[in-house]
Amino acid sequence: MSQPAIAAGQSHSELPGPYPVGVYAARLKRRLLEFARVQLVGEVWGLRSSHARVYFELRDPVGALPCSMWLSDFERLGVTLADGVKVVIGGGCDYYPGSTSSSPSFTFAVSELRVAGEGDLLAELERLRRRLHADGLFERQKRLPRPGLPRTIGVVTGERGKARDDVLAGLRRRGWAGQLVWAFAPVQDRQAAPRIAAALRELAAIPEVEVVIVARGGGSLADLFAFCDEALCRTVALLRVPVISSVGHHTDRTLIDDVAAVCCSTPTHAAEAAVPIDCAAARAGLHQSARRLEHHSRRAITERARTLERLAAAPSHHIARQRRHLHQLLRELRATARRSLHDRRSRTATHLLVLGRATERARASERAARQRELHRLALALAAHDPERTLARGYALVEDRGGEALGSAQAARAARDVRLRFHDAKVDAEVR
Repeated sequence: MSQPAIAAGQSHSELPGPYPVGVYAARLKRRLLEFARVQLVGEVWGLRSSHARVYFELRDPVGALPCSMWLSDFERLGVTLADGVKVVIGGGCDYYPGSTSSSPSFTFAVSELRVAGEGDLLAELERLRRRLHADGLFERQKRLPRPGLPRTIGVVTGERGKARDDVLAGLRRRGWAGQLVWAFAPVQDRQAAPRIAAALRELAAIPEVEVVIVARGGGSLADLFAFCDEALCRTVALLRVPVISSVGHHTDRTLIDDVAAVCCSTPTHAAEAAVPIDCAAARAGLHQSARRLEHHSRRAITERARTLERLAAAPSHHIARQRRHLHQLLRELRATARRSLHDRRSRTATHLLVLGRATERARASERAARQRELHRLALALAAHDPERTLARGYALVEDRGGEALGSAQAARAARDVRLRFHDAKVDAEVR
């Protein structure tokens, strides 16, 4: 960094400078970027996100470091973080120099992240959970109809576990007296998942089984990991009977809980979910309803008998009333028919009279019009009558055969002609 000139009036100092702050900030950023990229371990605190990045602090008992990661890179990891989760991150230092309108900031740019220890299992479970959800396996069981009072229930659990006793206690609390079909299987080792899946398939193959309970007590995530097996979850999703899961305690959440039709916190709760009706209370209610029904039935029968007695006492009166009513209706119908017929006849006569008069007027008018037309035609015909022309002093020239001659040339050619007057004919010769 070159030595700048000292401003006028500035006191001398043994320190180099002064340098522009932007130049120094840029050099500081380059120096921080030269630091080696490392892995750090600590707990997450103050987790938050923006539209582009995820921010948090990585802490341990002796220090803390602000961290950030691109949101797209974080979402591709498929992990779930919360305050207090222990993680291992990889990356390097980064520094934003700031400007006249923004503040500088230091952060550890994270390029790798994984949950430490048991968190690795949680990350794997989260990825599998997303895959099963994308395949639509979380909804299949939940769409299956569940019986209100099943007659046969299948149970998959450990043979000597406490969950077995809890299921029986829950069913006794419901007062249920149906049939139980047990399918004992290991619930904690490498062979547990395939054995549980096989037991579920065997129970579903029994036509009488209407619902299946899968029960296990609490434990660590490693102890419950058999119930997160992908093959087991897919088997549960494709069963024909609804599955009620009760694996672990209240805070435990395995993948079979997401796939099953119902997830319960305890085996006792699972038994009560399998038999949603309190059979003892239902029986008492049925007995009470039967007594009320018997009482109402007796009263209804008594009232019906009294009604029948009243009806049977005077059936002839009822028939007579109906007959009088029918006769009245018949008389009214006949009178109405007669009035209607008389009205129609009157209207028809009136119409005939009007039509006759209209016809006579039309005929008289037509005769007068025809007489006027004949008179006009007679006048026109008389105007063209040759006799009338002769009466006015004209003569008609004809040859001796009586044919009319219409020109002088024709008269000269005929030579001997006949002149026809209105009173007589005169022979003449054309020279």
